[in-house]
Amino acid sequence: MNATPEKPAAAKKAVTKKAAAKKAVTKKTTAKKTATKKAAKTAPAKAPAKKAAARKPESRVAMVRRARRINRELAELYPYAHPELDFTNPFELLVATVLSAQTTDLRVNQTTPQLFAVCPTPEDMAAMPPEKLEELIRPTGFFRAKTRSLLGLSAALRDRFGGEVPGRLEDLVTLPGVGRKTANVVLGNAFGVPGITVDTHFGRLARRFGWTTAEDAEKVEADVAEIFPKSEWTMLSHRVVFHGRRVCHSRKPACGACAIAPLCPSYGEGETDPEKARKLLKYELGGQPGQRLKPPADYPGQPAPPMAPPVAAS
Repeated sequence: MNATPEKPAAAKKAVTKKAAAKKAVTKKTTAKKTATKKAAKTAPAKAPAKKAAARKPESRVAMVRRARRINRELAELYPYAHPELDFTNPFELLVATVLSAQTTDLRVNQTTPQLFAVCPTPEDMAAMPPEKLEELIRPTGFFRAKTRSLLGLSAALRDRFGGEVPGRLEDLVTLPGVGRKTANVVLGNAFGVPGITVDTHFGRLARRFGWTTAEDAEKVEADVAEIFPKSEWTMLSHRVVFHGRRVCHSRKPACGACAIAPLCPSYGEGETDPEKARKLLKYELGGQPGQRLKPPADYPGQPAPPMAPPVAAS
């Protein structure tokens, strides 16, 4: 048998070198894949695409059903919803509502006891010297403009309505400083006439809930009125405003602590972490006093404190 001739030394050396190079490339590729997998595990997850982008268009019927379900859920959440202004008669409610512009209901409630002690009737208020009335309502802000409105509406009630607050929207809006919002507050809560009160809270939530896209208060009122039966208008207003003040805030909604989050197309605009969201809750939901000094008997929170007396100058 013929012996197999040996490979020249140079050829053998070349084969060994080639094998080593191939092994190095394989090792480098494997290391690169391992590093890539490791980086993928440790890198922060990409933010999910916004649900709104993938959300299917909602039919009118579906929106109405969802809106009415939101109202039912809010009714369960706030069975004690009420107007958050202290009053004992239509005139007090009318005055308090005028004063509530550009301030909190709490500040109004802390101001009106002294005001109504001095002028409990339209006749009394109409006869009040402007500078005296200004001092009484100064804590509510914009006191000069509000003084003109209060003097004007009090004189109108005295001269045109026999000292009584009228129970018709057409009459109420003729009074100085009284628009549809104020008129609906008075009608719904002093006369039992259904009305939708579109303040900043109501308008904001109506848009977030997808009930309207309008910014104008009267258009919002008209859009919402088409969704709900008239019998629900007044209590719907209270529930939505309650939710806006306590949970669905303007700048940072407490989405993670919201009972109607599954029904809200705007979920995610605010804080979604449950623990962090709970810290954003206000008034009785946050364990804090409410806005009324004399809340209804079924209110589960604490009454608001009266206004602190002025600090005497030293």
